[in-house]
Amino acid sequence: QVQLVESGGGLVQAGDSLRLACNFSGRGRTFTNYRLAWFRQAPGKEREFVARIRRAGETPNYSGSVEGRFTINRDNDKNTVYLQMDSLKLEDTAMYYCAASLLYSTDWSFWGQGTQVTVSS
Repeated sequence: QVQLVESGGGLVQAGDSLRLACNFSGRGRTFTNYRLAWFRQAPGKEREFVARIRRAGETPNYSGSVEGRFTINRDNDKNTVYLQMDSLKLEDTAMYYCAASLLYSTDWSFWGQGTQVTVSS
């Protein structure tokens, strides 16, 4: 089983920055065999994709609403994936979830519990 633990959420003002982290662990699991992603869910809305990364050094993918403001990267030495969020907007307020699956999976097998990000005016 894979465990994902998010951290770094909080209350910030519009225009501020925040960095989320997601630590990966799992007995017998090798971090580099997994692709990672961030999703978010705002109250009353469906969960939506934010960003994903496969191997370190490969070009990540972003949703259109965050491209140019958010950056996903992974530190394979620390078994951690990060989401750097800059120029935060009110509409970025949501619970942010980390997800993982094997590199060539077609779905997301493992999920964290989430970390809350609230952006105020």
